[in-house]
Amino acid sequence: MAFTALAAGVSGLQAFTEGVGVIADNITNVNTIGYKETRSRFSTLVTETASLSSYSPGGVRAFSETLVSRQGLLQPSASATDLSVDGAGFFVVRDGTGAQDTDGEVLFTRAGAFTQDSEGFLQNTAGLYLLGWPVDTQGGITNNQQDPAELQPINLSALNSFGSPTQNVSFRANLQNTTPSTPAYAVGTNEGDLASGAIEASFETNIQIFDSLGREHTVIVAAVKDDTTPNQWNYEIYFDDENLLDPATHTDGLIATGQLVFNDNGSIDLASSTQIDASGTAVDLAAGESLTFDYDPAGGTDNVIVQQGTINFDFGSDGSTDGFSHFDNESTLISSAVDGANFQNVNGVSIGQDGTVTALFDNGLELTIFQLPVATFSNADGLTRRQGNAFGLSDLSGIATFQQAGQGGAGKIAPNSLEQSTVDLANEFSELIKVQRAFSASTRIITTSDEILEELTRI
Repeated sequence: MAFTALAAGVSGLQAFTEGVGVIADNITNVNTIGYKETRSRFSTLVTETASLSSYSPGGVRAFSETLVSRQGLLQPSASATDLSVDGAGFFVVRDGTGAQDTDGEVLFTRAGAFTQDSEGFLQNTAGLYLLGWPVDTQGGITNNQQDPAELQPINLSALNSFGSPTQNVSFRANLQNTTPSTPAYAVGTNEGDLASGAIEASFETNIQIFDSLGREHTVIVAAVKDDTTPNQWNYEIYFDDENLLDPATHTDGLIATGQLVFNDNGSIDLASSTQIDASGTAVDLAAGESLTFDYDPAGGTDNVIVQQGTINFDFGSDGSTDGFSHFDNESTLISSAVDGANFQNVNGVSIGQDGTVTALFDNGLELTIFQLPVATFSNADGLTRRQGNAFGLSDLSGIATFQQAGQGGAGKIAPNSLEQSTVDLANEFSELIKVQRAFSASTRIITTSDEILEELTRI
C-alpha cells in the first residue's frame, strides 16, 4: 500500500507541476495581443481491484484546455492596420521565410497587430503574413472562396504609381427634342464627319478616360439630330488626339458611330439604338457589351504602347430617363461617371468592418484592393496551438470555412483596435495558490509514505 501511495504522490507532483506551468504561461502572456487563456484540468487515475475490502490508490493526471473561442476585450488603437475580430473567427495568415513563400503553412490567429515589412507586406509581431482575397477591377472577389490557394499576402507598396484603365463610362444628358435636324449627316455616308469637323455637332461633351498605363486622354461624344427619322440622333465617339490611335482603323480618332433612338415620352429606346465600332462591328447596347478600340501599335508620337481599349458606354436603362433623355430642355450633359485612374503614391490604408482593404493615395483617390476572410470552425476550441500565438487545424477542430466578415456566423472586422488577452490575473494568482498547496500536499504524501516504508524495513 505504501508503494502505491508513493506513486500517487509522485503523480500529484507531475500533475501540479504542469498546472504551475500553465498558470505561468497565462501570467507571462497577460499583455499578449489576442492570447487565449489555457486552463488546467485534473482527472483521477483509478486502479481497479477485485477486492471490496481493500483500496488501491491511483493518482491524478493533468490536462490543459485552451479557451480559443473566448472573446477578449477590444481596445482602441491609433494604427489603421491594428485589427481585431468582433465575434467568431480568425484572421488567415501564413508563416514562412517571406510573404512569397507559398510553401508556408496556413495558420489562424486573433493577434491582429499588423505592420508593413520592408517590402510592404502586412505581418504581425510573430512574423505571420496576413492573407486576403484580391479584388478585381469590377470590385469582385473569387468565386472559389474555400480554396486557400486563392488567398494572397496583402501588399500596399506595390500600388505606388499604379494605373487603372477606364472600363465603364455612364452618362446622364438631355438632347433637346426641338433641336433643328442636320440634313448633311446621312447614316452610312457621313460617318466620321463629326470627328473630322466637316459637320458641326448640335451636342458635344468631353470625358476624360485612362489607358492601361494610367495616361489620361480626352474622348468626345458628339451628336446631331437625324433629318429622316423622328426622335433619332446620330452620334460619334472619337479621341481629341487622333495620333494616339491606330490610323489604319481609327481615321480622325473615330472609335464608334451610332444612333440614339427615343420613345415619345422622352425616354431612350435602347433596344433600337445602335453602336458600331471603327471596324464595322455592332455593339449590343441593350446587352451591355463593351466597345473596343486599338491604340497606335507603333507607339504613336510619344513612342508608348498600351493595351487595347475596352469601354462600356452606358447610355441609360431601356425605357428610362436615367441616362440620355429627349425633352424640350437645352441639350446638356447633366452628369457622367468614369472609372479608371492614375493613382500616385499610397499614403494610407482603410479597412472596413466587412474586411475590405482600401488603399488611400496622395492625390485623394481610393482603391479597394483586398477583402479579408474570416475563418470559422465547428469547434474552435479544438484547434492546436502554434508558435506566435497562432492556431492550426486538428481532428477536433474540423476544417476551416472562409467567410466574408459579418456573414455565415463570422464576426466583423474591428479596425483600429486590438483584442486583449483573456487572462484574468486575479484568478491566475488564486489558482497558483491552490496548485502550489496541492503540490506541497503531494510532497507530504511522499514523505509519509517514506516514513511508513522505513518503519516496515525495521520490522
